[in-house]
Amino acid sequence: MRLADRVCLITGAGSGIGRATALLFAHEGARVTVADLDPAGGAETVRQIREAGGAAHFVRVDVTAAEDVRAAVAEAVRAGGSGRLDVMFNNAGIGHVGAVEQTEEADWDRVIAVNVRGVFLGCKYAVLQMQAQGGGGCIINMSSSIATTGLAQRAAYTASKGAVLSLTRSMQVDCAPHGIRVNALMPGTIMTPFVEGYLRRSYAGREEEALAAIRRRQLTGELGRPEDVARAALFLASDESMFVMGAGLAVDGGLSAGKA
Repeated sequence: MRLADRVCLITGAGSGIGRATALLFAHEGARVTVADLDPAGGAETVRQIREAGGAAHFVRVDVTAAEDVRAAVAEAVRAGGSGRLDVMFNNAGIGHVGAVEQTEEADWDRVIAVNVRGVFLGCKYAVLQMQAQGGGGCIINMSSSIATTGLAQRAAYTASKGAVLSLTRSMQVDCAPHGIRVNALMPGTIMTPFVEGYLRRSYAGREEEALAAIRRRQLTGELGRPEDVARAALFLASDESMFVMGAGLAVDGGLSAGKA
């Protein structure tokens, strides 16, 4: 098993990419703390993991609240039983649609709070724990392929994911002396509950037309699946990526390669 007995904390693990990653990490032997704002979603992820024979428990967390994040890290260490946190996956995030002139200040602030402050807090308390345990550990931050390529009508979201990518690279310089690896995932459009909801809300009756336009952005001609990103997260969390540091790993079906 690639993550045998490792203690892992995953935010936003109540659905989508977070759930798929929690299931995969547990299958590979990790003891997973499922962190999410939604207790029902988190409980369902834990149920699926335990039903498959894995080890997991749930902690409710608002990633924008420092005390929630600090407590989640402490609970993951306690529940893990080894006195360590081996993997922190800052996956929780929200989206927003709108060009910069169409974006309300409150919406901008909310996206930055969840996607940037939330990652910052997860990193802060994970690094403090990893330093206290004598070093070592892996931090994975959720960025996006559009952090470097841009996308129409995504001003706040793109800005937040660019910030996460830059934070990841800067952190790695500081964390390297402590043996802590910090990397970012950069997915393309993944068919998650969030994307499904967005299509229903924004393109009622025209979902297939909208999906066709999204597919054309990716060289595969298809949307990714949560499991595609989960496998990339597993690589970054495992010893197989020991020489990967401060990197942004694109999992985007060729979106960042560019297509007219």
